Parts: sequence; structure tokens; C-alpha cells
Amino acid sequence: MFKSIFSKLIVLFISIIIISFSITGIMLYFMLDSFVYSEKESDLKRNADSIIAAFYDYATYDLDIVGNDYLLRQYIEAYLQKIVTNEMEKVRQYTHSYVWIVDEQGYIGFAKPELNSSEMHDVTRKLVFENKRFRLPDEKQYRKVMLSGSDVVEKNDLYGLFGERRLTIEKPIRIKDNMGNEFIGAVYLSTSIPDVYELQRSIIMFYFYAVGISVIIVILLAYVFSRRISKPLKEINEAARVIAGGEFQKRLNIKSQDEIGELAVSFNNMIEALRNLEEMRRGFIANVSHELRTPMTSIRGFIEGILDGTIPFERQDYYLTIVRDEVNRMNRLVNDLLDLARMEGGEVKLNLIDFNINELIRRTVIKIESLLVSKNIDIEAYFESEDMYVNGDVDSIERVILNLVHNAVKFTQEDGKIKISTIKKRDKICVSIEDNGPGIDKDEISLIWDRFYKADKSRGKDKSGTGLGLAIVKNIISEHGQEISVESEPGHGAKFTFTLNKSADKGSQS
Repeated sequence: MFKSIFSKLIVLFISIIIISFSITGIMLYFMLDSFVYSEKESDLKRNADSIIAAFYDYATYDLDIVGNDYLLRQYIEAYLQKIVTNEMEKVRQYTHSYVWIVDEQGYIGFAKPELNSSEMHDVTRKLVFENKRFRLPDEKQYRKVMLSGSDVVEKNDLYGLFGERRLTIEKPIRIKDNMGNEFIGAVYLSTSIPDVYELQRSIIMFYFYAVGISVIIVILLAYVFSRRISKPLKEINEAARVIAGGEFQKRLNIKSQDEIGELAVSFNNMIEALRNLEEMRRGFIANVSHELRTPMTSIRGFIEGILDGTIPFERQDYYLTIVRDEVNRMNRLVNDLLDLARMEGGEVKLNLIDFNINELIRRTVIKIESLLVSKNIDIEAYFESEDMYVNGDVDSIERVILNLVHNAVKFTQEDGKIKISTIKKRDKICVSIEDNGPGIDKDEISLIWDRFYKADKSRGKDKSGTGLGLAIVKNIISEHGQEISVESEPGHGAKFTFTLNKSADKGSQS
């Protein structure tokens, strides 16, 4: 089920959404829990203060100012009690709470709703009735607020008094009347916990509705986004299968300006490179077959002619010399192929040392002196300094110079001229070999580094080369981390130039 990238992305997005909203929901729940309780506590305490203020007026009113009129005293006291009870009733209705005033002995003097009401029936049964008054049955229910003289907040069933968990605020009262008597008590406001959670539940429900809508929208967006990612990947996968079957004409048409678009461009470039490589491979096989078939056919024909007497005895030495030359050429071809394969496979390790490039050029020219003399070719050498030290592999660089000079001799007419020069450019030494042969067409310049490519068909008559010389030269120079270039115009010769690093120790001497 989850094998495709599309399904994995959908599951990933949904998982992230669920985890994110779950964490947010949990944090919101606890934050609201603290906030709602805090707000409810503050609200109950404010209302408790209003009751205490009313009770203070009741408890401190001096009834002696009315004299000995008993009925008036009774009326005023009842009136003051009514003010207190009315205030308690308003608070009860506003806060949905039980409202009591309790003295230091636990006796309940004022209560809203009344203790004998049906609403308070279950609670009244648990109270102690003595001295014609109701009293809290457990000292734990009132002793703390009486002794501490500070607000007490309970989030329980008040030690078994209520049949459910409630939020109870106990706010102390300390009042001295005009006779010097001190009243110690507390105002109790107790509200149901579900009532406290009402706001919290409302907010949480609103949150879940918002989450549900958000999840639907995000899933739709995730679906569209995942499709946009998986669709081009499927195209790339399909193209890869086609290419694996040997078809290199397939191209991707993905225009997105992101990493997938870059991948598509790289993929198309890879296909083009593979196509070129395949063409090169086929050309390589064809060239090798041709290069080997032709001399082998000649050798077989000459040997059969000698064996069956078709070639007379006096001509056998001539044809055996041709056979020897063809064998030597085949040997050079095989050796060059093996050398090139080792170079491209990274099996050839360079032995980098400092050496005098000018002295190496002199020795190389001496090695092919007989070839120069046979075509009466002059060599002109221009060295910016007598001694110029470079860092490189001596044997490899000698092969480069030998191949380039031999190539120049090959395409230079008799009585021609070859120029060899070395000059300094910053931290490099540039070596140039220039002939005055027929030159190279512009269309062929980019092809001369390919295996078996020969410009003989347009530039010269010498067919003895293997077509691998310049490919080997290019590879050697690249292994040195250097560059080689060619400048040529038809009819004006060709100039090959390669660079080498100047010797760090002896560069200043050159």
C-alpha cells in the first residue's frame, strides 16, 4: 500500500498534521484548564468581596442608636439581613454557586440556596444540626481558612460534603462590631466543576471544528502537491526503463523550476551523454574491427601467396617486409588500446617530479631525428629561458611531446618546418608545437580527440597511425589537471598547445 512515493507523501503529510494538531490541542487543553480555573477563581473572589461588604454593613450597624424600641430593632436587623441575603442571591444566580457564611465553629449563618431547599437536600443530610443551627461536620472543611486568615481554594468534594468535585472559594471575614466583639468567619462560594469546564469545552469544540476543516484543506493541498512531485518522478522512472532497453531518443519535458526540474535537465544531459557514448562504442568496435581486419587480410593474402607459390621467390622478401610492418602496426594498435584503457580506468599512476621541459623536448626531437631527416624538415625551437622546470610525470609528458611532434611531421610536407616553443604564463609553462601543413577544418577540430578519428582523408598521405595518439595525449594532459588546445586554419598548419604547472622549487630559475 505504501510502496509508492505518492502514498508515502500523503501518509507523511497526514501524520505531520495529526501530530501537530494533537500537540497543539493538548497544550491548548492544559492552557485553557489553567486559564478557566484562574478566571473562575478571580470571579468568585470578586463576588465574595461584595458579600463581605454587605455583611460588614450588617455586622457593624449600631442598633443602640434606635433606643429600646424592640420592634424597630427587629425591623432594622431583618432589613440588614435581607440586604445580605439579597446580595448572596444575586451572587448565587450570577456564578451558579452555593453561597454560605460560616463562623469559626463551622456554623452556617447565611446560605443561598436555603439549606432546607430541595436543591440542598443531599448536602443538608451531611450537615450536623445542633443548637438549632447547621454546622459543617468536619473541621477540615473550615479550620484552614479560620486559622490562616487567607483565601483557600479547594478543587474537590470538600472532604465528602459534596457528592462531586467542585471549585470552592473560602474567603475569610474578620469584623469587630461597635461593642468590641470580633466575628471570625468565612464566605464560601462553591460551583460545580462541569460549570467551570463549560467555557473550556466550548473553546475545545470550536478548536476541533477548525482542526477538521484545516485537515480537509491540508489533505487536498497535500494530494495536489504530492501528485506534482510523484508525476514527474514517474516520468523519469519510465524514461529510465526505456533507456535501459537501449532506446536513447526519449527526452523528459518537465518545466518545473525546482530540484525535480534540475533533475530532469541532468537526466536529459545524461541521456545525450549515453547516446554519444553508445555511438562512440559502436564506432570504436567498427574502427577496431576495420583496423584489425585490413592488415590481417593483407597478411593472410601475402602468406598464402608465398605458400602456394603465387608470389615468386625473388619477391617474397618484399612482401614479408610488408607483413612485418603490418604486424608492427597491429602491435602498436593493441598497445595503444591497452594504454588508453588503463588511463581511462585510472590504473596509470603519475609519478610527479620536477624536471626541465626544454631538455625533455631536445631529447624527444633527437629520438625522431631520422624521421625529420627523411622528409628534410627543419625544427625551430624557441625557449623563453634556457632552463624551464615543470612538475609532472616525465614519461607521460615525453609521450605527449613525441605524439604531437610525430603528428606534426606526419602532416608536414617535405622541406617543411615545425616550430616548438615554451613560454611562461603566471604559474604555468605553455608548450606549443606548430606545423605548416594543410591545417584542420573547423568542423573537425572538435573530433580530433576521439578514438580512431583520422584527418588523413583530408590532410595527409601517411596511413600508418592508429588514430589513438591524440586521444592518449588528451587523456595524459587531463590526468595532470592541465589543458590542451589546438589552433588551425585550412592551408595554414596547426598549432597544439598544452600547459604544465611550473615547478615550485625551481620555477624562479626559469
